[in-house]
Amino acid sequence: MPSVRPVLRARRTIPGPPYDPIKARLLRLYRDLLRHHGPQDWWPGRSAFEIAVGAILTQHTAWTSAARAVAALRRRRLLVPARLAAVPEAELAEVIRAAGTYRLKARRLHAFTAWLLIRFDGRFEALRRAPLSALRRELLTVSGLGPETVDAILLYAAHRPVFVADAYTRRFLAAHRLLPPATGYEAARAFLEAHLPSDPALFNEFHALLVAAGKHARRVTAARSRGGW
Repeated sequence: MPSVRPVLRARRTIPGPPYDPIKARLLRLYRDLLRHHGPQDWWPGRSAFEIAVGAILTQHTAWTSAARAVAALRRRRLLVPARLAAVPEAELAEVIRAAGTYRLKARRLHAFTAWLLIRFDGRFEALRRAPLSALRRELLTVSGLGPETVDAILLYAAHRPVFVADAYTRRFLAAHRLLPPATGYEAARAFLEAHLPSDPALFNEFHALLVAAGKHARRVTAARSRGGW
């Protein structure tokens, strides 16, 4: 009597998704970075709104400078959407002077806060439930918010699965020959989101580790006075 057991004819007939070598490599790199640098506990902030404010203030400046501006806002109890929106722009600019380009950033903070209040009544809980693709497109229309800032707000403040494909991330991917050196922001973001599990906690830690690794590499490069990753 012939056997009724199924014959395994090819590897791809095994139930489940096909093996993704890029995903496996990315996760190995993630584990290596985590072992080397440890958990990063990003993004520093006492509330979702504070984290979003920090993402705007750190544009084109060191985090230490942005953190001083955040602390100044906290001392004045302005890290609440309605309170920050009520402060005149010139006064807000003086409060955040430590962040650099403070007049421009005051305007951007007002634009983002007005959007948050009008669209979500200032509540991040509602923002976390909104359809992600449409939400990202809408945030990109807010004056002064580019893809990197928008994605930092979505990932770190709203806990949405969006990878922040900043310059540190793209240099790392290029150094490991996962992407060409000239790859742009959106292509790098799409690559990572296509090959990694859609997990905000993973994206959070991985991006933070890439920044830590990039800063470490820059310090080493400066100390040795030579180029390269």
